[in-house]
Amino acid sequence: MTEQAKRPLAVAIMGPTASGKTAAALAIAERVPSEIISVDSALVYRGMDIGTAKPTREERAAAPHHLIDILDPLDSYSVAQFRTDTLRLVDEIVARGRLPLLVGGTMLYFKGLNDGLDDLPGADPALRAELEAEAARDGWPALHARLARLDPPTAARLAPNDAQRIQRALEIIALSGKPMSELLALREREELPFELLPFALEPSDRAVLHERIARRFDLMLEETEDGNLIDEVKVLRRRGDLHPGLPSMRCVGYRQAWEYLDGAIDYKTMRETGIIATRQLAKRQLTWLRSMPERVVIDCLRPGAAGAMLDQIKDRRP
Repeated sequence: MTEQAKRPLAVAIMGPTASGKTAAALAIAERVPSEIISVDSALVYRGMDIGTAKPTREERAAAPHHLIDILDPLDSYSVAQFRTDTLRLVDEIVARGRLPLLVGGTMLYFKGLNDGLDDLPGADPALRAELEAEAARDGWPALHARLARLDPPTAARLAPNDAQRIQRALEIIALSGKPMSELLALREREELPFELLPFALEPSDRAVLHERIARRFDLMLEETEDGNLIDEVKVLRRRGDLHPGLPSMRCVGYRQAWEYLDGAIDYKTMRETGIIATRQLAKRQLTWLRSMPERVVIDCLRPGAAGAMLDQIKDRRP
């Protein structure tokens, strides 16, 4: 038996927002004893349920879920923390005789897990404050344009208003003198202690995915017994310690709802910009996926996606 065959199996279910990742994972869990590890930088936050499309209580009762509701929105969660937590969880899930399902759309987490951690310089508060002041004066698109001159590969995968990542990329250049893309290319890949079977739920028709995104955003805005996205952001604002610059409040939907409650935009604009931002997120997720040649592509618009994955999972499991 080869070393590859000796390693336990874990399954990744990746895809853009609204591609049906949770439903596919739960369908697999019905057939194979499984536990789900969330690979989503928004689901880690408590009190952010509607705008993150967090799995419902019923869905979470159907199979054990991990890395959901583990942080206060005031805190941040790094790729390094995700990798450490996931390696531990996979080991524990395998020891329980179950299949680990890594499910989500935060591609940076998947990349950090698969490729290992980098040796990038740490955060510099003074430099970050300087960059934020520049952004306040000139706008993040201007800083994105600067990044495009200094590090074209990194800029190409970031939206012009992706403040957090643009700031980090410029910070790395200032501290190291080298572009982030060059530093990431130099790192040595660390072999995972398990075999990762990566599925990617991708749409054969992007327009249909866009319709799904708009429909889902509208559902978030509808009144329900649990409230809606606007109510959720009102509760978060009432705490008094949160602000739009936090990673949690930069999440798609929350940023637009915060601006609406500030009176900066009207309801119609909030809805339109929320849908546009979600579509842009999906586009970036698909760009990340195309950089992963080892992925197994499944059309998320056709029925039977979970069945197609199950066939390959059964071939890999003893």
